[in-house]
Amino acid sequence: MDKKVFISLPIEDLQTVIIDCVNSCLKNDKQESKSLFEPPEQLLTIQEAASLLHLTVATLYTKHSKGELPGVCKRGKRLYFSKQSLIEWVKEGRKKSYSEIQQEAETYLSNNKKGLK
Repeated sequence: MDKKVFISLPIEDLQTVIIDCVNSCLKNDKQESKSLFEPPEQLLTIQEAASLLHLTVATLYTKHSKGELPGVCKRGKRLYFSKQSLIEWVKEGRKKSYSEIQQEAETYLSNNKKGLK
């Protein structure tokens, strides 16, 4: 048998309870939908990582053993790499152009000349 509970509340209080319940449900629904659309972190095998970076598997093992590669995840004897971490690692390795280095040097020298006077 279904249990039924009757409570006596003023209409204003009942409206407040209903609004709070609806808002709570909507808030939970938004949080769940965000997690559904966020892609999970993609882990790559050593072969996939080598292909992505255009490096040999041996080079990846060497870089891993030297601690040069980020986002490494060990599972038993296998190595997995975070795709996002590898992409960021490549971007951080960007070399500055000659004009960028020259501009930084000029800025540094001009700032230090002001301090010497």
